[in-house]
Amino acid sequence: MKKLALAIVAHDAKKDDMADFIAMHEHTIGQFSLFATGTTGARVMERCPNLSVTRLKSGPLGGDQQIGAMIAEGRIDVLFFFADPLSPHPHDVDVKALMRVSLVYNIPMALNRATADRLIASFVTQISMP
Repeated sequence: MKKLALAIVAHDAKKDDMADFIAMHEHTIGQFSLFATGTTGARVMERCPNLSVTRLKSGPLGGDQQIGAMIAEGRIDVLFFFADPLSPHPHDVDVKALMRVSLVYNIPMALNRATADRLIASFVTQISMP
């Protein structure tokens, strides 16, 4: 069975929350191929040094678009994007494009921790099946 691919992205105000979430679920998430935008990936790697994370460019420098392309190519199975709805984001069009491509390709997407918790729970049985 192919290893599932998880992409993680977090706005600046949510990066610590993402790193905490990944650390809490490190055993399960370690069974995914993990891709992250640059700074989010660095923060997760600092918190979880045993995880293998493929870091892409920073979101504003094209990382969101790289993940979007991977989704369109069928290389990403699930997206966790911890979004900060209270701050302006200069690359907001890239963020919206990433959400749109996830919708177009029917990729499960968590925009907050509560939804990510439920998605992880749903994948546990799929990951542990031989």
